[in-house]
Amino acid sequence: MDFTESQNDMNSAFAGGATGVLASGLVWLIAGVVGITMPNVAAMYALFIGGMFIMPLSIVFSKLLSASGKLSSENALRHLALETLPVLFGGLLIALYVAQIKIELFFPIMLLAIGARYFAFHTLYALKEYWLLGALLMAAGVVCPVLGLPFIAGAFAGAVLEIVFALIIFRKSKVVLSASRQQRA
Repeated sequence: MDFTESQNDMNSAFAGGATGVLASGLVWLIAGVVGITMPNVAAMYALFIGGMFIMPLSIVFSKLLSASGKLSSENALRHLALETLPVLFGGLLIALYVAQIKIELFFPIMLLAIGARYFAFHTLYALKEYWLLGALLMAAGVVCPVLGLPFIAGAFAGAVLEIVFALIIFRKSKVVLSASRQQRA
């Protein structure tokens, strides 16, 4: 399986990654709602615990959208998303540490870490939208503390950006897959 075939396999398995972006956006939304109704620390835990369900939810959403949710064993890119997890976990550890000093920085730091991780998703799915999503998440991570926005603003920024981009990516992935199928025919 060559590089382009690996990207096509990623696209067809996970709707261009839209299902994972949607799952992540919903986790951000839940963290924001928890932040409105419960102590700030509960919102942090909601993001952390919810994050553990992003991949399983992505697979469920993929199947609901008639994507396979499963990659070929020959796909050379199948491990790249996992290999970017240290960026996420490093960001989480920094965010948890800094939150002990200034809790308002937890979500902005997570926005920065998750935004940085999305840059590699262009390689996974051949969709430039991931560069824009990553940049916008990182910009939100900078803007929230600079403007002194409330604690949960970062959670809702992550939710809105990821849910909107999930829709954009889903639509774009269908176009990319159609073009790829036409080239093979």
